[in-house]
Amino acid sequence: MAAGNPLVAPVHVDPLTEPGAGQAQAILGHVFTRPGLLREALTHRSAVIAKPAGRGRSVPSTGAGSNERLEFIGDRVLGLLIAEWLAERYPNEQEGALGPRLAQLVSQPALAAIAEQLGLPAVLAVAPGESRAGVRKLATVLADATEALIGALYLDGGLPPARAFVRRAWAEAMQTQSAPPKDSKTALQEWLLGRGMALPVYEMVSREGPPHDPVFLIAVAAAGQRGEGRAGSKRIAERDAAADLLRKLGVGHSS
Repeated sequence: MAAGNPLVAPVHVDPLTEPGAGQAQAILGHVFTRPGLLREALTHRSAVIAKPAGRGRSVPSTGAGSNERLEFIGDRVLGLLIAEWLAERYPNEQEGALGPRLAQLVSQPALAAIAEQLGLPAVLAVAPGESRAGVRKLATVLADATEALIGALYLDGGLPPARAFVRRAWAEAMQTQSAPPKDSKTALQEWLLGRGMALPVYEMVSREGPPHDPVFLIAVAAAGQRGEGRAGSKRIAERDAAADLLRKLGVGHSS
């Protein structure tokens, strides 16, 4: 993941073409026996064509064919693999220390940073309009695509290829995490109080998805800045929003 990484693509390529698939498989270090999984993992919701509804109208896409289902699987697989790795690396630490480490390593900012370092934005399939709007650079989009790729790896080859990718892609983040990180909400509050500023204000911007699998978008405002977090629980979304705000404030914290 260092500078000059040969896997970083210099230009955007179509993941549906052979060069695009080859680039993506090089990033992952895995040749897919079921290429459809790779194509699905790299397809943003915007790239799924809406169904015609007659008279020149169309019905908005339900997301079928996009990477949303694989993201759901990859999120769980990533959590398992990072938890496994942390338990090996820190055999004397208990849940109170391992939990914050895990939360930091699977947070939206961490996932987005890893995606950028690997060159993932170059191989995502998005609608032309969304591409021009810069959707490939959005942290939420990159984090979701990274989880989707891990889900695809797991479904195509089981845990070994997924584990190999995670341990390679997260190696730097794991090595630089010395002490257990402080919860991002606590860190944000302490940073603000230490400067005599008002406490952060959290707001639920939206809730999407079915009742059994909701997705929350949480915003937090403080010090004239705003951060956002998106996750399957309010608690995690708030944590990611706090981490996003800390990053924007230039505070060295990303859990």
